[in-house]
Amino acid sequence: MNFRELAENAGLEEDEFLKLAELFIEVSSSDLKKLQHAINRADLQSVAEAAHSIKGASGNLGFEEIYEVTKGVEMKARQNILEGASEAANFLQEKLDLISKALKRSY
Repeated sequence: MNFRELAENAGLEEDEFLKLAELFIEVSSSDLKKLQHAINRADLQSVAEAAHSIKGASGNLGFEEIYEVTKGVEMKARQNILEGASEAANFLQEKLDLISKALKRSY
């Protein structure tokens, strides 16, 4: 994962980007738990809200895969569709884990 390139794309210094990425992992991990809980309860409004939160932060930092997946989950939830949401949540967990590991290696 090229944090220097992502930082440049976001108009940030690399150290600033790394701090924001750490905060993103922290907040998104919490949002992902909310998402998973909402999926289990079939609470479409909460699914959309949690996905929207992750989507915004990931888009701002240039984590495009996460952005696209959460965009899809949010759109489907707003159309009362939960199909694929659990798989998306699993994918998001994997991506967050990868970013977290890459951040640890960058220090």
